[in-house]
Amino acid sequence: MRPGSGRGRRSVAHTADVRIEAWAPDREGCVAEAVAAMVETFADTTGAGPGVEAEFDVPAGDDADLLVGVLDEVIFRLETAGTLPVTTRVSATGSGGLRVRWRLVDTGAVELVGAVPKAVALQELRFGPGPRGWSCAVTLDV
Repeated sequence: MRPGSGRGRRSVAHTADVRIEAWAPDREGCVAEAVAAMVETFADTTGAGPGVEAEFDVPAGDDADLLVGVLDEVIFRLETAGTLPVTTRVSATGSGGLRVRWRLVDTGAVELVGAVPKAVALQELRFGPGPRGWSCAVTLDV
């Protein structure tokens, strides 16, 4: 799939780090696709099992800050709890933030296939609406 054609994601070549792109008709869908793109760069979640449901809120901010907040939470949970999201649902909150609902699994339940991200780079970060929906491009430090 290409940006502007429904929902999708991909990783693209980038020197020494990992670069992901995601797109969807709306902001929340684009964030969910970005999470999936991030996880796919380092884990094969096929057959990961049921996992546990978790939810958290990202406080209001500009769109790029919201995206970074969600991706940073993926890294935080990896580092502190050894879990990663295998499904992501994102909705807007009344306060302008985001509510994120995940199905999380233990990293031992998946096959690690790449370098685990250590941080979300702010340089070359792009996230916003366009004529055919929302898209983002993010570099992940590995």
